[in-house]
Parts: sequence; C-alpha cells; structure tokens
Amino acid sequence: MPVSVVPNAECRRTETPNGVMTTLASPTQGQAEQAVWRVDARPGMEGPVHAFDAEVLWTWLDGAAVVELGEERHEVAAGDTMVLPADVSRRMFADPVRGFVSIVTAPAGTKVYNPDGTSAPDACDLAPKGSERLVPPWVG
Repeated sequence: MPVSVVPNAECRRTETPNGVMTTLASPTQGQAEQAVWRVDARPGMEGPVHAFDAEVLWTWLDGAAVVELGEERHEVAAGDTMVLPADVSRRMFADPVRGFVSIVTAPAGTKVYNPDGTSAPDACDLAPKGSERLVPPWVG
C-alpha cells in the first residue's frame, strides 16, 4: 500500500477575508479519500451563513468560537470537537481577542452552498454564488 507524505512546506494555503485555510491532505494533495484542513481564523471573524452537503468534523486547537448551527448556538474552545451534520446552516464567530485554530475533516468532494440560495452581498470571490454548490479549494 503506497504511503503519501505531504511536507508542511507543500501544504496548500488559501487566504480569505476571515482567515487562512491550510490543506493538509485531500484528493489532490496526498491522494487522500478525505479532506483535512487547518483553519486559522482572525480574531473577531464573523463567517458567512453556509452549509455543506456532507458531515464535517471540527476540532478546536486554540482560541474559541461561537457556532450557530441551525437554530442553536454552541460555545467551543480549545480541545472541543463538533460534528456538524450535512445540509444544516452554520455560521462561526471567532473569539474577538484570540480568534481560533481548528483542524477540520470532510469527505473528498464535499460541496459548500448558500442554504437559502442567495449570496451575501459582501461574499468573497471563493464563496458560492446564488444556488451554486462548489468544492472549496481547501477540500479538493
């Protein structure tokens, strides 16, 4: 069985207005069947409302956040793990002083979308437009 090693220097880094996503493994990086990425969220970051079409697992390594998942709000901090189910709207708010660092995993090819089918007016260039579903660069 072949083993892939992805050296840190070769990890793919994608910067957005909210932070940096670092792809640790994915189908195009290490030929993985799962996508694993690190999120370094800026202090005070308020992420967009979005949903994924597959279950996504988050483990917080540092800092803290509030996660709005559907109609519920969850406070999370270093050491906590959340299982975010498929097709449920979510939004994350990073600690205003520390931000947060997380490791995230999802099935390869997982797509993100706007749950109500409309784009936020201030959405970044990488966000899905309207009812589009797309694989984020850090997942592919």
